[in-house]
Amino acid sequence: MDAIEVLTNLDQIHGYYQPIFSADAHTVIAYEISGHLQIEGQQINLKDFVNNEDIPEEYRIDMEHKILHAALAQIDEIASDIDIYIPSNPNLLMQDFGESHFNIIQQYIGEEDLHRIVFVVSEHRFLGDINKLHHALRYFTTFGLKIAVQEVGAESHLEHIALLAPHILKVNTRDLNYDSWSAQSDMISAIGSLAYKIGANLLFEDIETVYQLQFAWKNGGRYYQGPYLANPAINLVDKDVLKERFKKECQQFITSEKKMLEAQFLQLKKLREELEAIVHRVKPTSDNASHLEYLAELLDNYSFRLYICNEDGFQLTPNVMRIDGNWELQPRAINKNWSWRPYFLQTIIKMRNDQSGEISELYRDIETGEITRTFSIAINEHEYLFVDLSYDYLYEHSIFR
Repeated sequence: MDAIEVLTNLDQIHGYYQPIFSADAHTVIAYEISGHLQIEGQQINLKDFVNNEDIPEEYRIDMEHKILHAALAQIDEIASDIDIYIPSNPNLLMQDFGESHFNIIQQYIGEEDLHRIVFVVSEHRFLGDINKLHHALRYFTTFGLKIAVQEVGAESHLEHIALLAPHILKVNTRDLNYDSWSAQSDMISAIGSLAYKIGANLLFEDIETVYQLQFAWKNGGRYYQGPYLANPAINLVDKDVLKERFKKECQQFITSEKKMLEAQFLQLKKLREELEAIVHRVKPTSDNASHLEYLAELLDNYSFRLYICNEDGFQLTPNVMRIDGNWELQPRAINKNWSWRPYFLQTIIKMRNDQSGEISELYRDIETGEITRTFSIAINEHEYLFVDLSYDYLYEHSIFR
């Protein structure tokens, strides 16, 4: 259906409601509104219309207003403890700094219930000054409205999102599949870290499969939305419609995750004990490169690089690095300082006090690009050995997640 057909059938606009579910209560906690045209048995979502930059702005603004009227007219049917998500094209919203949208909302919702409204915008679609959008949205929050940023992902500007300080970050799961989960995990981790720092909750949208639901659950999603759970509809659903199914699926997620974490814990414990035993047998020091090379040979199945630093992070030895299957010394690494690395000094303090080796979380090595973990251990009062573990070893022993 083209724009002319839409504009000549405005009397057929209906408000639709898509449930948003909570991970903690397993119930409907919100509805996201949208506008649909029903013509000759067809149901047309008007999202594409309001985002189509080829259509004059005045028509699209009018369309957003009509969708608001159509959806909010039924607001009394929605329980008072349920939030209402209102998507808006930020470029249209900012034509009058959101005043017309807000006036329509106030026609249907009393001041005491404005805290139920969640304005949803796509940060990366906004073409204007992000500071102006920030000021407009902050004005809404003074009335109790909440802000959500949707389509958070590869195209997002995290610094802009941080400026907007939303209450909810909506992450789209549409492109998630088994082949892309690993690549997506780095991005999701960055988004999750940002959400934690700004005090926002993660909402995973467009969930189509149980695997995407599990991914959302595993990656800190508090809220879920998508056709696997419920499609947009004219009618509302019972708040507890999926409570039992959610509980059952969540229990499966928990069981699977606990099993994986238990196996990983045992593998890491075994690895730490093996590495500690080898290091204690060799007793490497910074003034004996041959001992360090001998240690590298013993760690050939585990590692691709090892070196010794002092407690301030200054490297005291060359890197002993495996290149094309052979161990080589890299003297240029001497005197480099690694204290800037996240958790470096924290790890030093922990090793000093616990008197045991430590294995880091997964990270990507700066020089090689390889996914790795680092084993570190105090070898005397002032020196610490660092052993970078190969991805092949981590993968073979299921400790790469």
